[in-house]
Amino acid sequence: MTGAVTDHDVAGLQRRLAEFAAARHWEPFHTPKNLAAALSVEAAELVEIFQWLTPEESARVMDDPDSAHRVTDEVADVLAYLLQFCEVLGVDPLEALAAKIDRNEHRFPAP
Repeated sequence: MTGAVTDHDVAGLQRRLAEFAAARHWEPFHTPKNLAAALSVEAAELVEIFQWLTPEESARVMDDPDSAHRVTDEVADVLAYLLQFCEVLGVDPLEALAAKIDRNEHRFPAP
């Protein structure tokens, strides 16, 4: 279905995360400080997977099903906390990224 709105858009995923948290009465814990800390922890868990790999090994990490599963789980955790953080603070993550790319294109012009 081209053009169909699914739960795989940013707003749909944020809604699912909010519903998940609400069903468990977790909203009081989802403060900007706590979500930023959780985001940092999950990003560190992603880094941990690659910590002692050579550059060549890191490029092949998705070839191993167990490693690939760990990577995708940590990516999901990082994205989930980032989306929740943005929701709590009213930040549009796609707009923030587009604006940052625009600024970087001016700061770092291509040769």
